[in-house]
Amino acid sequence: MDRETRVFAESHFRGLRGRLPSKVCPTPDRVDFIEKPDSFSYTDFFKSYLLPNVPCVFSSAFTEDWGSRKHWVTPSGKPDFDYLLQNYGDVVVPVANCGVQEYNSNPKEHMPLKDYISYWKEFIQRDYSSPRGCLYLKDWHLCRSPFHADIFRSFSWSVNICGRKKWFFFPPGQEEALRDCHGGLPYDVTAPEFLDSHLHPVLEVTQEAGEMVFVPSGWHHQVHNLEDTISINHNWVNGCNLANMWHFLQQELCAVQQEVSEWRDTMPDWHHHCQVIMKSCSGINFEEFYQFLKVIAERRLLLVKKIGPGELQCSEDFGLGLQHTIFDISRIAEVLASVVVNPDFQRVDTSRFLPQPEDLLQQLQEALATTEPL
Repeated sequence: MDRETRVFAESHFRGLRGRLPSKVCPTPDRVDFIEKPDSFSYTDFFKSYLLPNVPCVFSSAFTEDWGSRKHWVTPSGKPDFDYLLQNYGDVVVPVANCGVQEYNSNPKEHMPLKDYISYWKEFIQRDYSSPRGCLYLKDWHLCRSPFHADIFRSFSWSVNICGRKKWFFFPPGQEEALRDCHGGLPYDVTAPEFLDSHLHPVLEVTQEAGEMVFVPSGWHHQVHNLEDTISINHNWVNGCNLANMWHFLQQELCAVQQEVSEWRDTMPDWHHHCQVIMKSCSGINFEEFYQFLKVIAERRLLLVKKIGPGELQCSEDFGLGLQHTIFDISRIAEVLASVVVNPDFQRVDTSRFLPQPEDLLQQLQEALATTEPL
């Protein structure tokens, strides 16, 4: 990130005025296709897709040198079962049964990859049917993914090593029209009751072999594999969607509190128990979110301390780059300022936190005060 991009980003967030980044941009009428790596920079991606929080697709030229595309796939473009068996056959993997709905997910079991590949081969030979149902290996999606938004409102990318997928995208807020009378989201947005209504996915994308789909923060989506497919996926949070993550966690706690509200007056440490339940359901609670912020904040502060104010225009020799580091510190400070005044966070026992949240916030604000002004 150069200084001009940082100025652009800071101006973008000042313009939000407390609104979530994921809900301020109009829905695009199409998904952009990025064809040539040489003519597309990280700055282009940052400005055009991360900040406005909209999806895009990268061509197979971006992944043509990946080892997985060379070794996991046969010359005809199919999964190379022999290679996978030789290198990963004894690995125990989680497998979900797509034909069985368990709440808004699928029941899972564990098996060696070699057993799963035996099933997969038989599934193909039986014209894509099996008495065991349609099973898929975690992270190698072999059929449909239930309707969802990515964990903690993270960004994600998904690359097809081989095969083709069809994506259905709903921008943040669009999913609200799909909720049932109990507030639940549909398991499958392509079910007849939705196809027959006026509610249709705003964006549809067919992803070819080698292509990468960028999934923005908070966009609900559903994926159908159109043929035998192996994909690699990754989730991440950065300064652009950190506020989305914090807002999501507040919503998760509120949902827990509503579910157990009838026991509030009779349950000692009710607020603490809500945090425990939240962690069980969501994988993280407010204490762990602070620890997450702390780890990232301290790494950014350490980088800033290694240089002097007059060196902020130097080259990008510090990993993320100095301008990106300052941008991250600014975003962490804004979110942490919201955390420390949150009434539910104030009920968390922070006596053993080092540093204390208020002290960490002061460190971030002091670091920003010593950097070059925009």
